[in-house]
Amino acid sequence: MPILPLLALALASVPAFAETASAPPAPTPERQKQLVHLVRQDCGSCHGMTLQGGLGPALTPAALRERPADSLVATIYGGRPGTPMPPWHRFLSEAEAAWIVQQLLLGFPEE
Repeated sequence: MPILPLLALALASVPAFAETASAPPAPTPERQKQLVHLVRQDCGSCHGMTLQGGLGPALTPAALRERPADSLVATIYGGRPGTPMPPWHRFLSEAEAAWIVQQLLLGFPEE
């Protein structure tokens, strides 16, 4: 069997594997409910109960569209020093912050 086709197949699968290997697992359904509640209640107290904005900016897909997802994750997880935005690392993991960002970009679910 020629080695070139096998090598091409192996190299073609590397990006797909790397992408799935680096994607954090989704939180369990129960944890997702907890995270939705946290965002709706705790984040909503500053960003508006419908996430349309308040003391903090809107967290709608349109408002977040131009912001890099990794920057949003860092803001949720680590806060923004010098602003009212607190860090949430004591209450959720970085992977959970990434899940929240993904949901915000899709249109955050209701409770």
